[in-house]
Amino acid sequence: MDASDLLRNSLLQLSKSDLVRDVIEKAPVSRSVVHRFVPGASTDDAVSAAAALEATGRRTTVDYLGEDTLDAGQAAHTKDAYVSILTALREQGLTEGGRAEVSLKLSALGQALPGDGNKIALEHAREICTLAQEAGTTVTLDMEDHTTTDRTLDALRELRADFPFVGAVLQAYLYRTEADCRDLAVAGSRVRLCKGAYKEPESVAFQAGADVDKSYVRCLKVLMQGGGYPMVASHDPRLVEIAGALAAQCGRAPGSYEYQMLYGIRPEEQKRIADRGDRMRVYIPYGEEWYGYLMRRMAEKPANVAFFLRGVATKG
Repeated sequence: MDASDLLRNSLLQLSKSDLVRDVIEKAPVSRSVVHRFVPGASTDDAVSAAAALEATGRRTTVDYLGEDTLDAGQAAHTKDAYVSILTALREQGLTEGGRAEVSLKLSALGQALPGDGNKIALEHAREICTLAQEAGTTVTLDMEDHTTTDRTLDALRELRADFPFVGAVLQAYLYRTEADCRDLAVAGSRVRLCKGAYKEPESVAFQAGADVDKSYVRCLKVLMQGGGYPMVASHDPRLVEIAGALAAQCGRAPGSYEYQMLYGIRPEEQKRIADRGDRMRVYIPYGEEWYGYLMRRMAEKPANVAFFLRGVATKG
């Protein structure tokens, strides 16, 4: 086991520690760091964050934290949380034109429940999509580990039959993703392209960072050349620059694609992108599961440890 694997395993263990969470919650410096990356646990916290970003020209997508739900009651609670956040965003005038939308994890809506898990998750997603449609906004299905990719894309196809505004997330580190991009690069299709955050085996995913980056660019070319709406989810300055160059080569107007970054990561760059006239959307996570979210973010890519720590000292 190399150093990065050891760090990753340690962080995953810490993500389950109530004692460490308690220490972080009570330490003033830690609390300030947490609130930089997760605005809070309540609907009001998420709406306030979305409104503040809206005031600076940035769009948002809101994620109620949680995944891998194995309890039907919890899945229903997650659905209800999305109903609440969409209702509140609409009441604040933030949803029209898709300015503030939501991102869903099907596993949080019950996909992994025994028996009718797929059906239950789809029913919950349909209720959320119905409300989003009434609010004039969109929904994006988050992608999880590779074992759920086919089920998520199946759900996407079913939802898009009634709600064509539903978007997908594709992960560049999977070998299959370039082909998936070709399938989804069609008119009306919204695709968020990210590198990928889960620990995947070599049998299905590129392992070296350079190979993942090359795959990202290949996939992005497919999306930019296609008829859909690419969403460039990356904090990597080089990939952001490449995305702009590809958009220009393909003759894309600023409103025909967008950039996406996480809440609290490179906020000054987010603002710069928005100020120059490009669409910039910020991914806002909220809810009681913030601790696990932060620890898993760092565990997914140990380099994020330094990234988050730098965030304590700078807002750029």
